[in-house]
Amino acid sequence: MTEVATEAATALPVRGRRLRRVTEVATEAASTAEVVAAVLSWGRRHRRDLPWRRTRDPWAVLVSELMLQQTQVGRVAVRYERFVERFPDAAACHAAPLADVLREWHGLGYPRRARDLHRAAGLVVERHGGRVPDRLDELLALPGVGPYTARAVLVFAYERDEAVVDTNVARLMARWGGRPLTLRAVQACADAHVPAGHAWPWNQALLDLGATVCTKRAPACDRCPAAPWCGWRRAGCPGPDPAQGSAGTSRRQRPFAGSDRQLRGRVLAALVARPVTDAELIAVVDDPDRTVSVVAGLLADGLIVRRGDRLLLPGD
Repeated sequence: MTEVATEAATALPVRGRRLRRVTEVATEAASTAEVVAAVLSWGRRHRRDLPWRRTRDPWAVLVSELMLQQTQVGRVAVRYERFVERFPDAAACHAAPLADVLREWHGLGYPRRARDLHRAAGLVVERHGGRVPDRLDELLALPGVGPYTARAVLVFAYERDEAVVDTNVARLMARWGGRPLTLRAVQACADAHVPAGHAWPWNQALLDLGATVCTKRAPACDRCPAAPWCGWRRAGCPGPDPAQGSAGTSRRQRPFAGSDRQLRGRVLAALVARPVTDAELIAVVDDPDRTVSVVAGLLADGLIVRRGDRLLLPGD
């Protein structure tokens, strides 16, 4: 029995139903320790070599986490190092016009994230002396930073004992528990598994496990280090998937082809090259009615500006 299990057992009276509860708590603690050991061992052997995992620089970690929001790892990997070389710290990003940041970001999609990163850099410089903060509340106050990103910076830059929960980890927690979970329950379950002093390798292992083994559509249970303790597997996987409808798991996105997101990208691509007039833009994207609406949205988002009869990126 682990030290955690022993402490849990001695903290409760041992009579009748309470005795059974003590046993359950002790068993659960022992199982948690076993699955943690198994996953950490798997992670040491199978950890993906990704460029943002080679640094503990808080700014570089923040950049990678905003890039990875809704964008595949492979696409980020080929752009991340060039971006950090161009903007090596918050001060450099803050000093640059937004147009330069947008150009360096172009091709990753969701350009609001580049705008948010630029704004966050300004706050880091103005409020925190140029260093990304190491407190959860201060990180959450930065534009574009939500609970996952804030905890990711704490773990991957500052090596704090926190649990990061993205769609992969949320899927793992639901399957391990054998039932759909609320958002609070997902975070609580993830928190309960974090091994003190080993949060960095633990969270990286979970992200890799969910991305490469316990995948959404084709989980490879025979290769999973957590299989002996997985509630879904014990219940008869591949029966009904507990991750379906569980909080934090991914939902199918609307098709990109033909969407306003695609058209916004085409408009920005035109402006990355040079400022254009409305007529020139409509001729390039060849969708007059929707272009007017998309341009209005981009103006409202602060991603483009109008100067006279021309549209251009902010700071050009």
